[in-house]
Amino acid sequence: MKKILVISLVLALAVFAAACGSSIGGDASAGKTIKSGSAGNNLTATLANAEGTFKKGKQDFTLSFTDASGKTVDVGAAAVNFRMPAMGSMAEMNAGAKFTTTGTPGVYKGNVDLEMGGEWQAMVTYEGPAGKGSATLTIVAK
Repeated sequence: MKKILVISLVLALAVFAAACGSSIGGDASAGKTIKSGSAGNNLTATLANAEGTFKKGKQDFTLSFTDASGKTVDVGAAAVNFRMPAMGSMAEMNAGAKFTTTGTPGVYKGNVDLEMGGEWQAMVTYEGPAGKGSATLTIVAK
């Protein structure tokens, strides 16, 4: 009886983890997609976080690279610079994201501090095993 209970508990935990979009011992789900776009070399770059939107201030997000079938692809070194062009007397603003790798090749955990709300250009670049590429994704910080 005890063995059946333990097996049932482990199975229920695995089903719960799959339903929540995470894996036991792996990285948490990337969250809700904020923006995706072509990044060259038949890859798509995707920005995501728990809320599905950027906001003014410090925040965490994920950057992932996928092929046409949706499988993540290790691109090597990746970077994102958020740029807001100059407007009137306001100077151009730039905010570089800081990244750490995750347990999933092609998925990077990042954080950034956006100085203000409004439209930003997320300039994604990468270089490594998948070649060299870039994408510019327009996002709106609330």
